Amino acid sequence: MSSPIDPSDEDDSSSHVIQQQDSTIANLPIDPASEDINGEIHYPPMGFGKHKPKMLLMGLKRSGKSSISSVVFRKMAPQDTLFLEATTTIHKESMQSFMDFQIWDMPGQIDYLDGSFDVDSIFTGVGGIVWVIDAQDNYMEPIGRVTDTILQLTELYPEIKYSVFIHKTDSLTEDYREDTIRDIMQKTSDELFDNGLENPPVSFHATSIYDHSIFEAFSKVIQGLVPQLPTYEALLNTVAATCRFQKVYIIDVMSKVYIASDSSPADTDAYELCCDYVNAIMDLSDMYGWDRKQQQAPDARTRDICAHTAESMVSSVRNHTLYLREINAFLALIGVSTEPKFQQEKAMVDFNVQTFQDTMIRVLDRS
Repeated sequence: MSSPIDPSDEDDSSSHVIQQQDSTIANLPIDPASEDINGEIHYPPMGFGKHKPKMLLMGLKRSGKSSISSVVFRKMAPQDTLFLEATTTIHKESMQSFMDFQIWDMPGQIDYLDGSFDVDSIFTGVGGIVWVIDAQDNYMEPIGRVTDTILQLTELYPEIKYSVFIHKTDSLTEDYREDTIRDIMQKTSDELFDNGLENPPVSFHATSIYDHSIFEAFSKVIQGLVPQLPTYEALLNTVAATCRFQKVYIIDVMSKVYIASDSSPADTDAYELCCDYVNAIMDLSDMYGWDRKQQQAPDARTRDICAHTAESMVSSVRNHTLYLREINAFLALIGVSTEPKFQQEKAMVDFNVQTFQDTMIRVLDRS
């Protein structure tokens, strides 16, 4: 495997070996790619083997569950969610993306643990539960419901991870917003602790469909369902160091959630730039893109162009340079840099990212 090169290093590239990256992927299974009669390499579709979990969206009626699902996974404009009808039955939606999983939108007026429902049919195979709490409403009842749900399911399904979305916080004043978030977190944690559950697997996120907070929150939830997250993070740390990216993400281009990032502190502004960049790229692709697999290339030069993965770079965006490289039909690597000489060093960045892409394809658990 070729090794990433630091753009600032002037030595011969063939002498560089990064042992940490090699050891990271050494013990992972690698499925061989197939080669057609023309010598072109084709990788199998990406998946996560038999790891195909489902995720439940739960919460009281009108808390915003359907709006969240529509904005994140169906690309609905936030203002259009005002016309969504209340959910009265379990709405199941399959997501065919970087991994196969189901989103179940659960009606909020039903208690699924009261004994009249088949609990196993609902909660077996669930990887995560997202409980949505409306921060603009009285939140004492939903706190009681979410703690009861966690307490009853923890013993039966210990593998389930829980996330609480403190939703609709965008319209609250800054001081009241912070107090509300803190109060919900404290009351929920105290209730679980008083019932004997220490260190529960619960995370809290303040969200709104009118900004990027909902995508960032769902990114954290999805990452909990990805079994090889530590490997991806280790590889991205190497890319960030060698390419001198301020922040680097692997983003699902359809939903704009990121399945992994490097271990540097979270940067909301950088993530917002990446989401807007993905939107622009997808809009251009809808207008000018073509199916490269079906493209009949008339000459060698056109075939060479079609064989390469898509990439893009834009500079001087709020003093940032954004670099995008397609990994496959679902995922893209996006790096954010503030280096003034990034364009001059792009050749080395291209080499490092290509090495990462080749490694990433091989370490993914393909179905």
